[in-house]
Amino acid sequence: MVFQCQRDSWARQFATRVVSCRAAELRPEGGGEPVRGFQVVLEDTILFPEGGGQPDDRGLIGDVPVLRVTRRGPEAVHFVPAALEPGAEVLLSLDWERRFDHMQQHSGQHLITAIAEQMFGFKTTSWELGRQRSVIELDTPSMTAEQVEALERSVNEKIRERVPVTVRELAADDPEIETVRSRGLPDDHAGPVRVVDIEGIDSNMCCGTHVSNLSDLQVIKLLGTEKGKKNKTNLVFLAGNRVLKSIEQSHSTEKALTSLLKNGPGEHVEAVKRLQSSVKLLQKNNLNLLRDIAVLIARDFRSKPVPSQLFVLHRKEGDSEFMNIIANEIGTEETLLFLTVGDEKEAGLFLLAGPVEAVENLGPRVAELLGGKGAGKRGRFQGKATKMSRRGEVQALLQEFISHRSPEA
Repeated sequence: MVFQCQRDSWARQFATRVVSCRAAELRPEGGGEPVRGFQVVLEDTILFPEGGGQPDDRGLIGDVPVLRVTRRGPEAVHFVPAALEPGAEVLLSLDWERRFDHMQQHSGQHLITAIAEQMFGFKTTSWELGRQRSVIELDTPSMTAEQVEALERSVNEKIRERVPVTVRELAADDPEIETVRSRGLPDDHAGPVRVVDIEGIDSNMCCGTHVSNLSDLQVIKLLGTEKGKKNKTNLVFLAGNRVLKSIEQSHSTEKALTSLLKNGPGEHVEAVKRLQSSVKLLQKNNLNLLRDIAVLIARDFRSKPVPSQLFVLHRKEGDSEFMNIIANEIGTEETLLFLTVGDEKEAGLFLLAGPVEAVENLGPRVAELLGGKGAGKRGRFQGKATKMSRRGEVQALLQEFISHRSPEA
């Protein structure tokens, strides 16, 4: 069946009648618990059901929002949160911004596909209309930057030439269908076959909604290529308003960087490179200082006349290496060490080191108290902690363990 949305892609409202309504569930696209609602079939619809690489439309049936539109054989099924009375006359309203965006991306894909094949012989094997960008899978293992540039230049020339885009309906047995570019019809297809023509450029079997002139696309930007599957190449593109939004976002980023870096856009890259070099040098110096501090802490502990059997230390700045240096310098044959690094109110790292038997016994209990996970071997148990504020409880546990094993006890 050909729906009203396919006969007139520009229609924003449409009066029709409810055919059926039955209870159903909808699984959210992002996952989660199913949503209870109703599947509604109308006599006709201006809301496009998902198909041909194009996502479905959104809109209203009266004042009831349409959350999903799918195709079931010759029917378009509208999922809504409230029941509608079969036989009732209703007014459909279309989310035009979403629809026009899909029209621009879909017609843009047809144009890019046709020109890529004409210029380089690259056939399109699939495509995806994404929320942020769209991707065309080309049957070629690679595509050069020069080819991408030439393709972008050519498709935008066609847009400026204001080439008409028309839609025809052919009978399923019409011999002309054999001359039309297609990846085949769905198994449950019924009724006439729609053919989208870009005058003098392309003739393609398609169920989607399209612009009526290439000038409606405004502009196409090819963002480059990515390695595809099985010797394919993914060509990433934006069309129409998405290009304008991308420019707006890039300009906002440019303004923010200009303010932060205190120089012009042409100097941003060099300024960031200098900052990266400075950060690397500072990180290196910081690591060296941390190592020196770890050695000094250990030596201070060892210089005491009667070293304690338990050594506890917390430091906001540090890492696993910092803690292990302290453990190495102090030695763990006689002393039990409990070391932690990180913010008091956030996650951090911990190390329990000491006699093998003691660490094997206490390590999992320390991790549990700190709300973390860890692993250990040869007298060391270390890992991540989410409850650094419970260090005092760990220290009490360790102190109790030492008191019970000491000869005096």
